[in-house]
Amino acid sequence: MKTNRAVRTPGGLSFRVDVRALVVAVLLLLVALTASVVLIGTGDFPIPAADVIRTLLGEGDPGQEFIVTELRLPRVLVGLLVGVSLGLGGALFQSISRNPLGSPDVLGLGQGATAGALVVIVLFSGTANQVAVGALIGGLVTGFAIYVLAWKRGVHGYRLVLVGIGVSAIVTAVNGYLLTKSDIVDAARAVVWMTGSLDGRDWDQVWPLLALCVVLVPLVLANSRGLRMMEMGDDISYALGVRVERVRLLLMLSAVLLTASATAASGPVGFVALTAPQLARRLTRSPGPNLVASMCMGAALLVSADWISQRAFGAEQLPVGVVTGVLGGVYLLWLLVTERRAGRI
Repeated sequence: MKTNRAVRTPGGLSFRVDVRALVVAVLLLLVALTASVVLIGTGDFPIPAADVIRTLLGEGDPGQEFIVTELRLPRVLVGLLVGVSLGLGGALFQSISRNPLGSPDVLGLGQGATAGALVVIVLFSGTANQVAVGALIGGLVTGFAIYVLAWKRGVHGYRLVLVGIGVSAIVTAVNGYLLTKSDIVDAARAVVWMTGSLDGRDWDQVWPLLALCVVLVPLVLANSRGLRMMEMGDDISYALGVRVERVRLLLMLSAVLLTASATAASGPVGFVALTAPQLARRLTRSPGPNLVASMCMGAALLVSADWISQRAFGAEQLPVGVVTGVLGGVYLLWLLVTERRAGRI
């Protein structure tokens, strides 16, 4: 059965659609939205799913409207946007490096964003907004350092991963040093932030992340053809008319911005960027970057993990980063075993 279908518009434009990938993306989006509705209705004051939908449509009573739109909806939206950003950022890095381990978690971008946040917390006792800006700057500086150090007549797969692992180790050591030099109050605050959590998120975190996604997601999707060509190698991509280094730099910058902004909004939520693209690829059975499916998978994973963190342990609520860390760690072990058996590592 063919899963690729050619579509021709009345204006003469034609393109191919992977039907299986489209169906998977739609189903993952439905899972993410369903989990979001369930999560909004979860809490000390439970709200049935039908009432949640009615309130979101502006037909709820004042009490439900306050709980849904002011208390719970911002947290869920931040979770969805962070999942989308991490899923897309991970898919970009894995495609550029042509390595399933080439995710922001492994390359050290999360650690770099953490370093920026720790500098603001430990040295300046900054506010929440200042910590977010520090995390964004830290992620950008780390991404720039990885790109420069990995450059040698271009940036290539395993060199990018190896440089990223080295930078990650250095930044992790810096983070440990900053924690040892902080007082007990700042250290406790830093540790809470480093766990990765959606607690207390409000509209102040939603709007900047939403604006960045509105700009970067269409930009990345517009360059998806060049990204797909680059997976066949730089020489073939040049022959097909792709400006390889220009596209690679643009997409890497987009991936760094997405990852750093997600970390700034929620703290370092681990392994979503690693697992979402790989799970999306296995569901779509497509060798391409699977950008849309990875975004939907990231959103579904993060919102589901947030529900687990709130409900699966009774009254004991866990930060979402703990849940994704446990699930992602198990997946990483499985991935390493699979890659080793295949002789790729």
